[in-house]
This record gives sequence, structure tokens and C-alpha cells, in this order.
Amino acid sequence: MTYFVTGGTGFIGRHLVEQLSARGEPVHLLVRAGSRSKFERVVRQCGAHAHRVVAVEGDLGAPGLGIAASQRAALVGRVSHVFHLGALYDLRAGEAQLARSNVAGTEHALAFARDIDAGGFHFVSSIAAAGRYRGTFTEEMFAQAGPLDHPYFRSKHDAEARVRTTCRIPWQIYRPGMVVGHSVSGEMDKVDGPYYLFKLIQRLRETLPRWVPLIGIVGGHVNLVPVDFVAAALDRLAHVPGVQGRCFHLTDPHDYRVGEVLNLFAAAAHAPQMRVQLDRRLIDALALGAHLPGEALQPLRRILDELLSEVGVPSALLRLIDHPTTFDCRHAEQQLAPAGIHVPPLAEYAWRLWDFWERQLDPDRSPEVRLRRAVQGKTVLITGGSSGIGLASARKLGAAGARVILVARDAQRLEQARAEVAALGAEVSVFACNLTEPSATDALLHWLAARDPPLDILIHNAGHSIRRGIDATYDRLHDYERLMQINYVAAVRLTLGVLPCMTARASGHVISISSIGVLTHASRFAAYNASKAALEAFTRCASGEFAARGVRFTVVNLPLVRTAMVAPTKVYDAFELLSPQQAADLVCDAVARRPERLSTGLGRFAQIVDWLAPQLTRAVMGESFRMFPDSQAAGGPADGMTAAEARAFSALLREWHF
Repeated sequence: MTYFVTGGTGFIGRHLVEQLSARGEPVHLLVRAGSRSKFERVVRQCGAHAHRVVAVEGDLGAPGLGIAASQRAALVGRVSHVFHLGALYDLRAGEAQLARSNVAGTEHALAFARDIDAGGFHFVSSIAAAGRYRGTFTEEMFAQAGPLDHPYFRSKHDAEARVRTTCRIPWQIYRPGMVVGHSVSGEMDKVDGPYYLFKLIQRLRETLPRWVPLIGIVGGHVNLVPVDFVAAALDRLAHVPGVQGRCFHLTDPHDYRVGEVLNLFAAAAHAPQMRVQLDRRLIDALALGAHLPGEALQPLRRILDELLSEVGVPSALLRLIDHPTTFDCRHAEQQLAPAGIHVPPLAEYAWRLWDFWERQLDPDRSPEVRLRRAVQGKTVLITGGSSGIGLASARKLGAAGARVILVARDAQRLEQARAEVAALGAEVSVFACNLTEPSATDALLHWLAARDPPLDILIHNAGHSIRRGIDATYDRLHDYERLMQINYVAAVRLTLGVLPCMTARASGHVISISSIGVLTHASRFAAYNASKAALEAFTRCASGEFAARGVRFTVVNLPLVRTAMVAPTKVYDAFELLSPQQAADLVCDAVARRPERLSTGLGRFAQIVDWLAPQLTRAVMGESFRMFPDSQAAGGPADGMTAAEARAFSALLREWHF
């Protein structure tokens, strides 16, 4: 006797085939033409039993499974168990596609099992077949399912109906919960189900300290099961005598809520957790956004879609966040307990799932790959590109495959920078330009308009800083005017010049390099912070106005960077400042991820403190004003902070860049 498996090269299928091959009988796998590599992976996974795994070329979407007549004839009367796992598991798929794969595919598998006179048919359905039933759905229930308000739910319910009403050989049905990775290795083959929320958890970890309490949701019911449990349960239940014609729930008997699951994964990720959880009525309102009716609610739908796409969450997942169904699995437990098969507590293996996702599935796991994917073949213009942060960013972007345009005032230094970046194999152009002169910016814009391909990414890096207390500027209004011209007006003028081309192509990205001082309200930088705050305000307004037109805007709040700009302030020599290369890493991260704002841990912490206790911000900045006098160039004292004081203060702030 032998086994026949559809979907055997899929995630659950691979683990089931590994179990079946260990029983000592041949295991035939339906394999589509062109999927040989997937079959070879199954073979490798079976190890010492690999010789028992046999490929049968065919297609689930074809009558007779598309198997050659000679092969079908060879299987007649020899197959003791047909396992039908082949299906489309995708909440984003359309109704026709799901019906073709899940319903018609099941009909073809049933006909095949009948034609070869198989001993039994094992259908792997899903808890989705219960729809959004309010209450506990038992293993005996089927017709009570509903509402089936999603195409995936309907396809699984209809496929199960085909088995129940048309199968003429002994059958069993299995409804696994939401299948996640292996409970021991964490292995998963794609982002699905709760994994869609991992990017959100990761963003929270990057944005907030772990100890910050969040307000979250209780949410609906969610039932997660690891793939190794599902495979072991299928293998066991298929070989238990006397249970034909029954359905088994392969689910976790522990009832988790969405908020509880999110906190378990947040703990695994070392991210902030939801300490206060709101009831499901809020989620009812949010879930409505997945299928809002009427033109009047279209703006809300677009806002929700924008928020969800930012973290890669399909809108269909909102319908599962308030899922009302729990599942009784007592019959399955009774059969599995004697074999020692049970669902491990999620808290014991959640960290393994997170670790595997972050190392193997996270699309942003490799900064280099992520950056290359974002800029390969794109044209990037960097102002202030002849030195410091601009030049360091140009090196990284050029090495990643971008066409780089460097803009700065000094033609000789620009040519040196061009040679450095070109030596990395990049295509580099330069344009000498004083951006504070309108005619010079106009010339740059005319030059850009004549170029092909057009500009894709604009990075406002050129700037100037003056460190001087307000009381030392009573007669220096020109300091404020000068900084506004280069840090704000020049950047806005250039942005206004490139936006028509970007909007015409519905594609573009504008990055404004700002300062952490805007977030911390750093003392003695009033003129500089004001000019950067103006640029931030323009950038954030533009972000909303151009969001629907394909142009993204990002603010990058950099801490102090060891460049020529900070060199006159000698007290900074004792402190741990960012290098231009480290600053360039943040700029490139902004290019690749396109966030609204990118800052450091201190910057985010300063925002939180300022929100919660602005008096504390004032006190800290007041003390900073006392401790860090103006430089000699700005009329400050010759002594200032002593070297010993600077070293002591630097030790307190080790690894904090400000």
C-alpha cells in the first residue's frame, strides 16, 4: 500500500510527508511541472527515508489532477490514503481564484481518489470553514457556519461541503487553526496570519523604549498552532481505526485573544507591550474600514489603507482582529493524547517564531539588500554632497546602484567627490551651485529637466549651523536670516522645482535632513533649530498633500555629527558624536524605508518627555545652557567647561548621541 498527497510540497505538506515516509511505505506527491526544486526540498527534509518519496507530475487544477493515464493506472488499488492539502491559503486572493484552487481543486482530488479506488480520503480544511460564527464551534458542526463574509471562508466551507456530500470512500476532515512556524526551529515559509503584524511590532520597538506602556486592544479570538503539531496530528489521526466520517479540530484548546497574542510576540521582540487594552467595540469600528460602504466613508477607507500599507498589513486581516469564534477540539484531544501529541503553549515558542522571522523572512533583514532594492537604477540628488554626510551618503547610495548627482558650491571639491564615488563603480554627475541664489537654483532645475532619466530621490543635506545663545544675537538678526535662506528657503525652492516632474510620474521621494535639536529644543541653537523646524513643517505638510500623488516625504533628525560644522566647538571633542558614515547609514535607511520621520533613541525619548513633562525639558535645556557656554568664536569665555568636566559628562552619556 502507499500514500498519495496533494500539496505535499507546501508548508504543512512537507512536514506531513516527513512523518508519512517514516512509516515505511511509498509516498507519492503531486508535483506541478516547474516545481521540481520544491520537491527536492521535501526529499532532503525526509532524510534517511527520502527514497520512499515519489514525484507524480500533474496539476490540481486539471481533471484527473492532470496525471498521465499510465501513472493513474499504476496507482489503482494501491493507495491506502489520499491526503488532500493542495489549496490556496491567501486572504488577499480574489473569489474566482480561491474557488478555482480550493473548490474545483477539491473536486478534482475527490474524483481522482474515486478513480484509483483509494482506501480513504483525508481532507485538510481550515477553521475558516466555520466563518464568523459567534460562539464555540464544535467538531460536529458544519451547516451552522457563518457569516461566510470573506471569499476565503466561503471557499473552505464549499470545499468541505463537497467532501461531505460527494465522497464515496471513507473520509476524514481536519480543521487546523492558523498555522504558524515550527515550535522547535521556528521555521516558516512565508509571511502570513499573525506574521503580518510583526513589522508593526518591530516598528514600535525601533520607535519606543521597551518600558513605555501602550494602549491596545483586547480583540477577538485567535487560534494559533505550530506546523509540527499539525503534521503529527494528521499522521496520527489518519491511522486511528474507526473514526471515518468525522471531523477533527487541530486547534489550541487555550483561548487566546488578539491583544494577548500581540503582547506575547512583543515580549519575544523586546518591544513595548499593551498594558491597557480596550474592548472589542473599538475594533468593530476599525474592522468596518475593511469594507466601508458609501462614498461618504471613502476618505476613512483611504486613511486606513494608507496606515495598513505602511506596515504591510492586508486590510482583510482587520476582519480577523475581532474574530468571534472559539473552537472545541475534545475529540481530537482524546485521540492525540495517548500518543503524547498536544499543542505547546504559545508563550514557550513565540520567541522562536519571532527569531526565525527576523532572521529569515523580514524583508528589511539586510540593510544592504534593502537599500539596493530601493535605489537600483534610481537617480538621487544630494545637496551638500561634496563632503561630510552628503559625500558619505553618496558613497553608500552609489555602491548600491543609484545614479548619483552631487550639488555643492565648490566645483573643485565636487570633482574630487565625483572621483571618489565613481571609483566605487557608480554613475556620478556634479553641479556646482550656490542654492541661496535663486538664479543658480533655476539653472540647476533647467539642467535636471533636460536629463533622462528624471530625478527619483532628492536629499536636502546642504545646510549651515550657528551655535550662539539668543542673548548674544540681539544685534545679529542676519544670523537668523542667513540660516533660513540656506536651511529652509533654498530647500523649499528646489523642492518646488522638482515636484511637478515627480507628481507627473506619480513617483518620488524628498528627504529633509534636520536636527535632533528640533526635538530636544537644544540651547544655543535657536537660529539653527528654527530654520530646521521650518523645513520640517513644510516637509510634513507636503507629506499629506502629496501622499495620494505618489510622492513621499521624510524628515531625518540627526544628532551631532563629527563634521566641519561642529569643529569650532572644541568641547565636543570629548563627546561621542556620530561619524559621517554612521549618519549616512541613517540617511540610507530613510531612503530604503521611506518613513515619515527617522530619529535616534535620544530624539524619540526627548519627544516623549516633552509630551509628558515639558517642564522637565525646560529644566534640562536650562542646565545645558549653563554647562555649555558659547564658543570663543561666538563671544563665549575662553575656559568654558573643563576637560575633566567634559570627560565626566561624556561618560554619563556613553552611547547616547545628542
